[in-house]
Amino acid sequence: MREESTLASRRAFLRFLASSPALYAAGQAMGQGLPDPYAPQVISRASDAINVFDFHEVAKQTLMPGHYTYMALGTDDGGTVRANREGFAKYQLRMRRLVDVRNIDTSIELFGERYPIPILIAPCGSQKAYHPEGELAVARAAKAKGVEQILSTVASVAVEEVNAARGRPVWFQLYTSPLWRVTEAVVKRAEASGCPVLALTVDLPVSNREALARHRRATNAECQACHAPGANLIPPKPIYDGIDMTGGEDRGGTFMDWDFVDRLRDSTSMKLLLKGIVTAEDARLAVEHGVDGLIVSNHGGRAEDSGRSTIESLSEVVDAVDGRMPVIVDGGFRRGTDIFKALALGADAIAIGRPYLWGLGSFGQEGVETVLDLLKRELEIVMRQARTTSIEEINRSYIA
Repeated sequence: MREESTLASRRAFLRFLASSPALYAAGQAMGQGLPDPYAPQVISRASDAINVFDFHEVAKQTLMPGHYTYMALGTDDGGTVRANREGFAKYQLRMRRLVDVRNIDTSIELFGERYPIPILIAPCGSQKAYHPEGELAVARAAKAKGVEQILSTVASVAVEEVNAARGRPVWFQLYTSPLWRVTEAVVKRAEASGCPVLALTVDLPVSNREALARHRRATNAECQACHAPGANLIPPKPIYDGIDMTGGEDRGGTFMDWDFVDRLRDSTSMKLLLKGIVTAEDARLAVEHGVDGLIVSNHGGRAEDSGRSTIESLSEVVDAVDGRMPVIVDGGFRRGTDIFKALALGADAIAIGRPYLWGLGSFGQEGVETVLDLLKRELEIVMRQARTTSIEEINRSYIA
């Protein structure tokens, strides 16, 4: 009797161990074929995704290697790309208790518009490299979920078409030209199409993207077929249709200064954001020069190798602005907890880049929509865990 009882207890104990994540990982390591429950999976449909990383696994398999390299990797040896993710681990959450959080409100307001979640779609160029419908699929997903889309200057679809797919004008991101006539023509076209906000990118004067250079070297036939001089397989970006680009091809912005910001601000009725501000000094100058908002960004680790994450830069920018303009932040956002930390540090909203491109490359519009749904779900979970019923309640008291 005692022996049977002992055997039953042992079996129960083994069942308990078999259900533990530690044993799953150990079993995999020992060749037992047990899956790691924390590892992302290659999924066959968007609805199977558990988190946004599952879309990354699909994108790695479906995208052309050169297109994946362009999207995924950063500058130099990728240190700032890694820093953007690692930065979130430097902040912990202080969870409150005993507040009724059965009903929570994830909505925010930006420039007089109400949005259901504090997530924007960041500007990313050449999206037809990831899906045949490119920016149009993203615009339809943005419409379905009610989020704001920021369209890149180097989009593969015309701004007017994207606006039509979105159901109303999107925000427009600007890469400048050293020729004012070219910049002015692009700005006037975006304004004429109804875009209410112009986001000037200021963080990309030059970039050293070694991984992309290695992939595009002359021995890579896949890349050379499209990108080699004289191949003529990549059409000019639609925004430049009808514009004489002679001498104005450089979009890096090495010539930009605060006088240029003033000139741009005075040339348009659109709200002007600066995308790429990461210090208090520049944030204060932005206030002085009458800018309407900031995006704390290091171009997803694709511009500089500062080794500093945007989440670590956020607080000083927020403090310098002191509530005088909205502050949005991008860079490495993958989880609802990431979003909550940014909101607690003072961001008005966050923007995502690579995650929605993973969704786009995997399953088109449905993939983008599911990425947004997953992030909203995770944000709602952490808001309930922290006992916050609205975005406005999230503040620095929740950060350790």
